Amino acid sequence: MISTPRRSAARRPTLSQLRAFAAVAEHLHFRDAAAAIGMSQPALSGAVAALEDVLGVRLLERTTRKVLLSPAGERLARRTQRVLDCFAELLDEAEAARAPFTGVLRLGVIPTCAPYLLPTVLRLVHERYPELDLQVHEEQTASLLNGLTGGRLDVLLLAGPLATAGVTEIPLFDEDFVLVAPDGHPCAGRDDLPRTALRELDLLLLDEGHCLRDQTLDICREAGRPPGGSLATSAAGLSTLVQLVAGGMGVTLLPRTALRVETARGEHLATVDFAAPAPRRRIVLAMRTGAARGGEFSALADALREALSALPVTPVAD
Repeated sequence: MISTPRRSAARRPTLSQLRAFAAVAEHLHFRDAAAAIGMSQPALSGAVAALEDVLGVRLLERTTRKVLLSPAGERLARRTQRVLDCFAELLDEAEAARAPFTGVLRLGVIPTCAPYLLPTVLRLVHERYPELDLQVHEEQTASLLNGLTGGRLDVLLLAGPLATAGVTEIPLFDEDFVLVAPDGHPCAGRDDLPRTALRELDLLLLDEGHCLRDQTLDICREAGRPPGGSLATSAAGLSTLVQLVAGGMGVTLLPRTALRVETARGEHLATVDFAAPAPRRRIVLAMRTGAARGGEFSALADALREALSALPVTPVAD
């Protein structure tokens, strides 16, 4: 079998040689080409000759009056320009990567945060980071964490603590849970409901996979509710859950940031505050530990904490 010898790494074309050839191919004049790229004419001529030697083909036909591209030069001139264009694009991308809050940012958000926090988040990004291309993905916690650790997502807005290897959490705020009940419910209108009341209530939950379901079950366990005692899984989303409450099917827990939006959609609802300290959840910004944009994400967390403080939450210092 006959094999074609490979050029050694020391005999590869250089960018300087490619630029010189591209300039000559464009201007078909050594003096004009040298002036266009800021190179002396002898250096330009030497670079093109060196490129011909490296490639093993004749690129130019030189006469006393003009310069012409050889057939091989015609073909390689187009490819040379594409190489130089790609190199310029690489430099542009690197420049964009060095500039914070530019390019694409893929943000994952859990469903029990997205409708209530995103208006503030999107307004912040639009006003403060106009060069940032924010892409939002609403998914449940397990899917978001898989996307983050697998590189599909860059940063997450979700409830913590996560305790996931390779993931760093930056706390943003705490928010209370509020009991939502039908009008006329014995608990309606109270602002000092003890957690122990959760032992006996007909509690409606979100489906499996929602972190809010798990948080509600944790609160019930802390209140002393027997495991598995009359807990009904009835809804895939908070909006449906609230409508079931309005229909008298039971009560549910909502994070306070969701209260205004969700209770405005249904009549015959009453809200009930817990006695202090109320059960609450913590919302965090999560990123891969050691992420290249870690400093940028930390700055984003600071900005989010400030912007979201306008909501009924308690900001948490990192």
